[in-house]
Amino acid sequence: MEKEIALLHRADFEFSHIFYFCRKGMEAIVEDEVTQRFSSEELLSWNLLTRTNVNFHYISLRLTVVWVIGVVVRYCILLPLRVSLAAIGITSMIVGTTAVGQLPNGRVKNYLSEVVHLTCSRILVRALSGTIHYHNKENRPQKGGICVANHTSPIDAIILTNDGCYAMVGQVHGGLMGIIQRATVKACPHVWFERSEMKDRHLVTKRLREHVADKSKLPILIFPEGTCINNTSVMMFKKGSFEIGGTIYPVAIKYDPQFGDAFWNSSKYNIVSYLLRIMTSWAIVCNVWYLPPMVRKEDEDAVQFANRVRSAIARQGGLTELPWDGGLKRAKVKDTFKEEQQKNYSKMLVRNGSVGSLSAETESD
Repeated sequence: MEKEIALLHRADFEFSHIFYFCRKGMEAIVEDEVTQRFSSEELLSWNLLTRTNVNFHYISLRLTVVWVIGVVVRYCILLPLRVSLAAIGITSMIVGTTAVGQLPNGRVKNYLSEVVHLTCSRILVRALSGTIHYHNKENRPQKGGICVANHTSPIDAIILTNDGCYAMVGQVHGGLMGIIQRATVKACPHVWFERSEMKDRHLVTKRLREHVADKSKLPILIFPEGTCINNTSVMMFKKGSFEIGGTIYPVAIKYDPQFGDAFWNSSKYNIVSYLLRIMTSWAIVCNVWYLPPMVRKEDEDAVQFANRVRSAIARQGGLTELPWDGGLKRAKVKDTFKEEQQKNYSKMLVRNGSVGSLSAETESD
């Protein structure tokens, strides 16, 4: 934009110059690079799951017959099997971790806990017809470390625990999720916080540092974006995860939307509707890359370190790197940020205007 504005200022001002700014404004409204990350990714071809993004449009009788057959297969055959497997996996997780939690702390308890978590996670992945390709397994997160990954869906955690055990970090919930949390924490050192505690940043950081300091504990799994993004980009990483210290193990997750859309648009679908959608898709296909461990440099602050990790994940997963906060999914841009952008924009205009005037005078001489 700065170069284009400089070209405009080479000649005397003309009324048509304002059309450039009008065009830029309309482009920003029509194709906003931020808000489009909070809706499902556009597909180049139809995958027999949805007709269009709006309503069904008749294409041909043959294609309609194929779609109807697909609906029967997905809802009448695959869905009951998947729900049964999910029920078995969740029940096994609750019963297994509760039983293991009664054992005294030691190697036997840790071993059985990992067996239960891995077994149940693999059952749940099969309930989604998951086809997962893990790359560079030599870089898998080690105990005492912190695993950070881009976030697309609640099933990201299941995808990763299918290949290894992690200590989860999150807020205490009620209902079925609360039952699972209370059962699993008895067998594994997960870090659950009450809603009031989540607001106390120093308390959260202290508990995470205590966990990382114990090299016998499982690596912590954190999604620094703080919200689900549609798997086309990686947005700003919150710096809190990178202030704890210890070794960071970056992981890039990339889903294939041709077989099923794993993205959870929480503003449009509740968790039950979302699970129904993915359980009636063809399959959940994704690639997981374990990146080499990263350590914060002496001359880096937490923000710079977070950006470096984010860049590595984006490059490996073929994702667009955006500096915007994922919190914009539910909140408006802060006024201070708008004012900062306006100041930068005005400086750009003034600077290039001065350069343009100088070059015009030079040419006239």
